Amino acid sequence: MRIVYFGTSPFAIPTLRALVAHGYCVPTVVTQPDRPAGRGGRLTPPAVKLVAEELRLPVLQPDSCRSAEFLEELRAYAPDLSVVAAYGQFLPDPLRTLPPLGTVNLHGSLLPKYRGAAPIQRAVWNGEEQTGVCLMWMAREMDAGDVIDCAATAIAPDDTAGTLGARLADMAVDLLLHWLPAIEHGTAPHLPQEPAEVTFAPIIRKEEREIDWMQSAVQIDRQIRALSPQPVATTAFRGFPVKILQATVVTANGGGEPGTVIEARPKVGPIVATGKGAVAIQILQPAGKRPMSGAEFLQGYHVQNGERFSVI
Repeated sequence: MRIVYFGTSPFAIPTLRALVAHGYCVPTVVTQPDRPAGRGGRLTPPAVKLVAEELRLPVLQPDSCRSAEFLEELRAYAPDLSVVAAYGQFLPDPLRTLPPLGTVNLHGSLLPKYRGAAPIQRAVWNGEEQTGVCLMWMAREMDAGDVIDCAATAIAPDDTAGTLGARLADMAVDLLLHWLPAIEHGTAPHLPQEPAEVTFAPIIRKEEREIDWMQSAVQIDRQIRALSPQPVATTAFRGFPVKILQATVVTANGGGEPGTVIEARPKVGPIVATGKGAVAIQILQPAGKRPMSGAEFLQGYHVQNGERFSVI
């Protein structure tokens, strides 16, 4: 079985490695183009491209997978099946139906919940207690195809989108490898999704990254964990931007205006008041600086009680 693999983010890496390790023929890997990244805007390859090159697999990086030129280029690889995992572009019908066995997708939620681009982040942000990964047949509508099977996992109180995503990526490997023989023989299930249970997980917008300190400590903690390690929650301190990489809900002595430092705990970091409760900022990154612990931030910036984190 010749399997063309579509993937871009780190979520797609374990499955790609597993396909090769288990002897499946992957004639080419399709991923997004290199993009500018970092302060210098240097062109940076997607994570999957680096792994594909390590595995000595041909890589295609079309600006758009909808072009007729790309369709013909892929047709030359004669795929039997396409597997998609966090690719980042919607596959049009001619591309989706090109392989005789069709196209399957590994999606990081328990469908039909959280269809869309950010299912893992939204599940953490919304305080879900459980999520999972589903193997599904790709259809014309995004994430609406029939489901083959799903695997579930609990969301831990300290899970970030990064830790949860890594766990789901490993679960996706087992799910796909288990069902590939049935897919090859045409006996894999086609379980329709329940329309009444559909929810959506749209991509994270830039304005959603900013912390609203009027929110409760629980909500802010979820936001920070949902945006870690990327694209990261943001705020401002003394007028300069700060990324908040890790925080936790704490019990504080006394209240204060939301965003105000109400305690400076030397071994922990700044304790910041919110609309309800307080959070301890454990890891943060001031603009132009390296990430540092909350304790290092207190010492290096001589933070005083009463100073405020605010809107950028």
